[in-house]
Amino acid sequence: MIHLTPTAVGKVKEILASQNPQPTGLRVAVVGGGCSGFQYHMAFENNTTGMDQVYEFEGLKVFVDQMSEMYLSDVEVDYVETLEGAGFKFNNPNVKNTCGCGSSFSV
Repeated sequence: MIHLTPTAVGKVKEILASQNPQPTGLRVAVVGGGCSGFQYHMAFENNTTGMDQVYEFEGLKVFVDQMSEMYLSDVEVDYVETLEGAGFKFNNPNVKNTCGCGSSFSV
């Protein structure tokens, strides 16, 4: 199961509220790509498929497709602000390697 921190949920809700029309929820997925093999993908979503796992965090719906589910087991998504910038950070205990820039991973 994927987990979102309260900070991440708050930030997603803030961004979601500014969308017109407002999407139904957030899709989190793992897609092929990057120098290590896989990348995380986040996008607002209006539709789900019958194969999606739907999680809810403080009223925020998060959709995960069946293939991504196995790569997102025990993953925590946080939102961090540092001097270098701000963004969503994936803490994945299953990752074996990451690329030098940190944008892709392998398991």
